[in-house]
Amino acid sequence: MANAGEQRARRTLTGFLAARGPRLHILRVAASAAALLLLGLSAGQCGAADAGTEANGADKTTFRADGKTWTPCAAENGNCEFSGTRDVLYGTAKQHVIKTFSNGAECNNGVFGDPAPGEDKRCAVAQTAGSATSRATSTAAAPAAGQDAAPTAALQSAPRSDLKAPPGQGLRCSSAPTLQASAPANGDLVEADTPSDGTRLFPVAKPFALVFTTRPAQSDTLDWQIRDAWNTVRASGRFPVAAGATLSTLSCASTVAGYFAVSASLEHGHGQLESRGTRPAGIATFGVLSDLSAALPAVQFPYEDLHRFGGQGTAYLAPGQHCCDGDGYRPVYTALGLSWVNDNRNWYVEEPKQSGTFAPATKQLAPIFRRGDLMRLIQLDGIPQWASPTGKETHSYAPTSLAQMKDYMAKVGTESNRVRMTYFPKQRDNYYQVTWEPDADGGLPWRDSDANFIAMYKAVWEGIHQNDPHAVVMGLTYSSVQGNVKWMRRLGPQGIGRYMDGMTVHGYYDIGTTPSHPPERVADNGNQGTVPGALPASMRALRHELRQYLKPGAPLFVTETGISYDIGASYGKNYPGANVLYAQAAVTARTHLILLGEGADMTYVFYLADMPDAAPGYGIFFELDHPSGAYGPSHISPKPAALAVAAMTRIIDGTNTLGPLKNLPKGVYAYAFRRLGGGKIVTALWTHENDAWSAKTGFDASRSVDYRLRVDAPGTAGDVTVFDMMGNATNLPYRDGVAGLKLSPAPIYVVSGNADVFKDAVMTPEGYVAR
Repeated sequence: MANAGEQRARRTLTGFLAARGPRLHILRVAASAAALLLLGLSAGQCGAADAGTEANGADKTTFRADGKTWTPCAAENGNCEFSGTRDVLYGTAKQHVIKTFSNGAECNNGVFGDPAPGEDKRCAVAQTAGSATSRATSTAAAPAAGQDAAPTAALQSAPRSDLKAPPGQGLRCSSAPTLQASAPANGDLVEADTPSDGTRLFPVAKPFALVFTTRPAQSDTLDWQIRDAWNTVRASGRFPVAAGATLSTLSCASTVAGYFAVSASLEHGHGQLESRGTRPAGIATFGVLSDLSAALPAVQFPYEDLHRFGGQGTAYLAPGQHCCDGDGYRPVYTALGLSWVNDNRNWYVEEPKQSGTFAPATKQLAPIFRRGDLMRLIQLDGIPQWASPTGKETHSYAPTSLAQMKDYMAKVGTESNRVRMTYFPKQRDNYYQVTWEPDADGGLPWRDSDANFIAMYKAVWEGIHQNDPHAVVMGLTYSSVQGNVKWMRRLGPQGIGRYMDGMTVHGYYDIGTTPSHPPERVADNGNQGTVPGALPASMRALRHELRQYLKPGAPLFVTETGISYDIGASYGKNYPGANVLYAQAAVTARTHLILLGEGADMTYVFYLADMPDAAPGYGIFFELDHPSGAYGPSHISPKPAALAVAAMTRIIDGTNTLGPLKNLPKGVYAYAFRRLGGGKIVTALWTHENDAWSAKTGFDASRSVDYRLRVDAPGTAGDVTVFDMMGNATNLPYRDGVAGLKLSPAPIYVVSGNADVFKDAVMTPEGYVAR
């Protein structure tokens, strides 16, 4: 799709952001916007307007900042105690971060980061206004261009006690507004939003607000609908609105999990929801997160590094945060179930001017990692200009001195071992990725010899292992699965496997990983299984090379794979439609299920929110402020893919792979996993047919095929739990040990208890060892 001329590196105003080039001829940026923060090059501190008395010592004097009045509640390293949900400011009146918490907060750098280095910091809580009506009216302000009007500071921090869940099941909202208040006079005719912590994701069965803003010239009636990922109406209603600008809040709740799109218009004034950033016109979106605990209780992880999902991309959602000042991963990564992110110890970043400047004893871990719940994949790619044979910073050549490289890597090993023991006591190993997409036609191409490539890996491996007894050094990380197969076949016989403790790859599989190019597609029917379009076959070839050249049980991490919109598509007022969004969700889930089911230990979702400099649509969230997307956004709303990912992580994380089922009919795909500790079996199943799945004819969501899955011994009867793509559970009876299923292009997950029936029913990926 893109060509080599479109590949480039770029630097942002706040620091380094590498453009990692096309993924198999696809122009995308492969470095997370989080690199800005992780590399220690983040932007300056946020300023505070109208600052009052500094909150220091035991002083309880209130002060003004960011348009609010704040009451100090704790000194640094203390506990800020309160009840309900409140905004908490940490730092000083002029240099601070604001986040939202419920029922108290720890007041330290590990929770907030360090907004004011060297200063005495305090926590303070925002004072609340007297009534819901006065909150909505007095704090409303005209929105910036391209931003939603509804999520004002008052609405974002509204106490949950203001909302009551309407009675009943399914998705339901109050028939009439629970609150109506004045709104800013300027804005669109009709607007809608679901204020939250910034993710627009809500727990199942818990109340949330659906806020409409209307500006008719005369009294009118607002008609609204909410549709799910399959474009099925789940809720609707109508209510009168007065002339002029009005905020109308409905109280909603849902026992159904998944993605939802709100539409609205006025009976007489008409109109629709305008587009916001990369989100098309006609919808405002939100998600409801599934609760699987009844069928799948929480897994106990003996080691944290057994988590199977990571991600790239950040979003700075808390009040007062902007890219890249704050925590770009929480709350969205924790809501999605993503546990792995990239951290950078690249030589050219840490020692850009001369050797010996990296200090492993004093190097500070970025605050976002200090809770120990987001694990680090440590990036090592790149050579500083002073060590480069070209005299320029490079990824294309080995350094002039491998001894200096080894010395630097030894220091990184020292620091990483200290960090693991200090912040990640439940993590068994440290994981290092040596190169990033050294594809000849990629953005970081290797131009040097094979011998120097292997010598560089040797220097890195020996240096890291010198001081880190828990090191797992990994590569080669070509952009496609087939690319890694090709280069392991070439470099494996030359001995590179001696310097790899595991393998990292990027999971791209076709010329455009898109809804129309799903992972099951075989582009050459006369040569099945040998082309990039057949991901299962490519993964089997990869595992063969891994077994040939790496030690038994070596981990396989897929550290980037994303699904964009179709080739040639572009963001627009009326694109994408509901059918494209459904297809992207289904293909995203299917791709990562194939990667894990064919023997990957961990897989990264690419990308968090739509961004520029890429094929459009890679984000699993819309970016709401810029029509072509942005890095590190502050305003996002989910696509169906986000909720498909959230369900998949909840269902598949905490498992080991059993493998693909044998003897499947043509067009049926099924992978079995077992929960850690000898737990239940989860089988992911779907169907795919190329001829019924394309942008030209539409992505057929209604197509189904019958399949009989053995879940128990012959002669037995009972029930299994079946989860849909969004994590909604149903009980399905089985007879004679067999459950009758209807499979569609959207994956389902069957939870069963008899592991014995799967022993001979699956094909264990070659060389795979449960971790």
